[in-house]
Amino acid sequence: MELRQLRYFVRIVEMGSMSRAARELDVVQSALSQQITRLESEIAVRLLQRTPRGVAPTEAGVAFFREAQLALRHADQAVRSAQQSRLSGSVSVGLAPTTATILALPLMRAMRARYPDVRLHMVESMSGHLAEMLNARALDMAVLFDSRLHGNEAGPAGSGPAGSGPARSGPSRPGGRRWQVHPLIEERLFLIRSRRHPQIGVLPASMALADLAREPLILPTGQHGLRSTLDTAFAQARFTPHVVLEVDSLSMVMAAVDAGLGSSLQPWAAMGRFEDAAQRFESALITDKDAQRTNLLCSLSEDELSPAALAARVVLVDCVRELVQSGAWSGTSPIHHEH
Repeated sequence: MELRQLRYFVRIVEMGSMSRAARELDVVQSALSQQITRLESEIAVRLLQRTPRGVAPTEAGVAFFREAQLALRHADQAVRSAQQSRLSGSVSVGLAPTTATILALPLMRAMRARYPDVRLHMVESMSGHLAEMLNARALDMAVLFDSRLHGNEAGPAGSGPAGSGPARSGPSRPGGRRWQVHPLIEERLFLIRSRRHPQIGVLPASMALADLAREPLILPTGQHGLRSTLDTAFAQARFTPHVVLEVDSLSMVMAAVDAGLGSSLQPWAAMGRFEDAAQRFESALITDKDAQRTNLLCSLSEDELSPAALAARVVLVDCVRELVQSGAWSGTSPIHHEH
């Protein structure tokens, strides 16, 4: 039995005519009649009878009519209650600058569309600072990188979904509370140069770190998560980079690259804030297997997250998936989870 069948039946009784009810409901009369026949067959009772002036309920139909009206009122009330009790509250999300260039706006738009009564607090900062904020419970969740979870910080395998797939436990604070860690994507690194200030030759589509011996590089300092990833890749390639500037600000790094002061090794997303990136920059994929980083969605434990935060975590995972699948987040590949 379907609600629409109840609505059809009630309107037919109220109108006293199958044809008038069909016009009122904007339904073809034959379809309306078919739905009533199905309803009568399902409950094995005849509900309507023809009269010289139209149709009228049988004795059973009168009893059914009263209960159908009540059921429809309850259904309408359920809808109103759900609409009046929309998810509300606040949730805080931290993103590193490169991640924010691609993910921040789609996430804000998706949250506004799905949960308009949830207040979203966005923080953009270096991943190390975001990790500290997460430990201090100043954030509900943050997208961090694998270099922040190496060594003694990594916890044992855990459970707890961030939209789909397994999560694992992350760093803990005194008291035993741990993060929920959900791997999102692998992000490759690129050599990025200015097109307007040509330097050493023309960039190929891809190259190895060993090919950058004469490349003047603008990189973040050692405390930056990306620099840790790069130093590991340099060591594996037995390569000593020619660093001409060290800058711990993505906007300043890209401004310096744009001005022709050097090149940089960054994820593709570093160019995301430039609408004319294709005209400003050229890039080459770094082929060394260590020249990549894993993006991880790290959140407080399940029992610490509010319903709004749990919902936002699912939305964030959905946004990342859509950006990767659509090609809007270049240089990335999803991490496939085993179920």
